[in-house]
Amino acid sequence: MKIWKKLGFCCLALLMICSTAVLAVGCGERDWNKIELNEVTHSIFYAPLYVAMDNGYFKDEGLTVTLTNGGGSNVSMNALLSGSADIILAGPETSVYTQHVADAPKVFGQLTTCDGSFIVSKTPMPNFTLDDLKGKSIIGGRPGGMPAMILNYILDREGLDIGDGADKVKVRSDVDFNNTASVWASDDTIDFCALFEPVATNMTKQNSSYSIVASLGELLHDTVPYTCFAAREGYLKEHGDVAEKFISAILRATKFIKDNTDATVAKSLEDSFVGTTLSELEASVKNYRAISAWSEDMILTQEAFNKLVDVLEFNNTIATRPNWANIVDNTIAEKLKAERI
Repeated sequence: MKIWKKLGFCCLALLMICSTAVLAVGCGERDWNKIELNEVTHSIFYAPLYVAMDNGYFKDEGLTVTLTNGGGSNVSMNALLSGSADIILAGPETSVYTQHVADAPKVFGQLTTCDGSFIVSKTPMPNFTLDDLKGKSIIGGRPGGMPAMILNYILDREGLDIGDGADKVKVRSDVDFNNTASVWASDDTIDFCALFEPVATNMTKQNSSYSIVASLGELLHDTVPYTCFAAREGYLKEHGDVAEKFISAILRATKFIKDNTDATVAKSLEDSFVGTTLSELEASVKNYRAISAWSEDMILTQEAFNKLVDVLEFNNTIATRPNWANIVDNTIAEKLKAERI
């Protein structure tokens, strides 16, 4: 059975189980300016979100944002469908997989424009090319998730076969997302790993032999909506004003990053990454700025969406190409862009 079916069935089952609780919450009185946000993982790849939090931009909009780490786009989507999250930051593929549920999720703001993971090697490789993966193994991510799918797509486009053998690339997809770095570091049979920042930089600091050898965002050579904000259609209709204030704060944070140095941005991320040094934060910001990781207007274009669908089709996670208008709602992002012109 295809992955999209499995995910669809799981989400529908979860939706049925939790529907009563969701209705109860929806009918009760609450302050909708208090947002429950679930993020797919905690990474400097999502720097505008943390800048908005730590610089007080959400507060300026009258919002209180409570952040929960999902540890995978599928987990974040389940949080949205169960009602434990109002908004999620996750791969937009999850909105494609769940497009047929009642009160379906809608992507209403694109945060990142490319793959944010970096290939990390256990040995220095200053002249690394994808051919160096032949006969080696790499942890790519879980099946159906964007990290693994983008890696598979790139390898195929570059003429590399996935599998066991001296001329093939062994892509490991059996490692839990949150345990990727620790499993890779402890297993001498795994040569490479795809990691996000600040984990990638942290690993190179912990072991001087480890090195970041490539950016999957650069290797893809295309803009793709890698991580987006999504909410249920009913939430956007009933609380569009709240969603607009949320996106406005993110856009302000994105401009702050654009207008300031890596060091200044790193300082603004300190509270969200306790235990990560300022130098590591600065290096991470620099790496993401170099690949133009963040969308300046948060509008998910149909062209970028089509590239996402190409990746999904290649990985056999969808049966038919979805309608862009059924997945994406750019109303808020387009309004805010027009107001800023």
